[in-house]
Amino acid sequence: MTRLHIHPERHLVARIGWLRAAVMGANDGIVSTASLIIGVAAASAQSADVLIAGTAGLVAGAMSMAAGEYVSVSSQQDTENADIARERSELANDADAEIEELAGIYMGRGLDAATADVVARQLMAHDALGAHARDELGISSVTTARPVQAALTSAATFSMGAALPLATIVVAPHESLSIAVAVASLVFLALLGAIGARAGGASIWRASARVTVWGAIAMGLTAGIGRMVGAAL
Repeated sequence: MTRLHIHPERHLVARIGWLRAAVMGANDGIVSTASLIIGVAAASAQSADVLIAGTAGLVAGAMSMAAGEYVSVSSQQDTENADIARERSELANDADAEIEELAGIYMGRGLDAATADVVARQLMAHDALGAHARDELGISSVTTARPVQAALTSAATFSMGAALPLATIVVAPHESLSIAVAVASLVFLALLGAIGARAGGASIWRASARVTVWGAIAMGLTAGIGRMVGAAL
C-alpha cells in the first residue's frame, strides 16, 4: 500500500489578516503623527506644545484605529456569518441541489462532469458546510474576519509607529525640528515598507517607495498649512 508523504508548506497568505492591519497601523502612526508634529511646529509652536500635540495624536489615533478596524472587520464578519447561515439552510433543505452547485464550480475549474460530481459528493460527505464556505463563498480559516485581532494589531502598531516621530522631538533642536522629524519619519517609512514587503513576499523597493512618497506628500501639505495658519495668527 502506497503511503502519501505530505510536505508541510507555510504560505504567506496565512499572514494576510494581521499583516494588513499591522502595516496600515504603523504607517498611519508614522504619517499622521509626523504630519501633525510638522504642521504644529511650522506654526511656530514651542517644542513642549509640539510634544503635547503629538502625544495627544498618538492616543487619539490608536483608539481611532482600533475602533475603525473593529467596526469594519466586524461588518465583514457579519456578512460572512450571514452567508454561512444561508448555506446551512440550503444544505438542510435541498442537499442534492447543493451537490450540483458545488460540482458546477469544479467543472468551471476544469474537471469533467463525472469527476466533479464525485469530488463534490466526497467533500460534502466530509464537511458539506466547509466545502461550500471555501469553494462557493471563498471563506476559509486563513481569510476569515477576526475583528479583535485586527483592532489590537492596529492600535499597537499605530502606537509604535507614532512613537518614532515623537522620540525625534526629544533629541532634535527646536530650530530644525520639522526637518529632523520629516527626515527621520521618511527613513522609518522606508524601513516599514521593506519589513512589510519582506513579510508578505513582495518587492522591497516598490513597497518602500510607495509608503515614502505618500508620507512625504502628507507631511509637505501639513507643513504648508501649518505655516499659513501660523502666519495668519
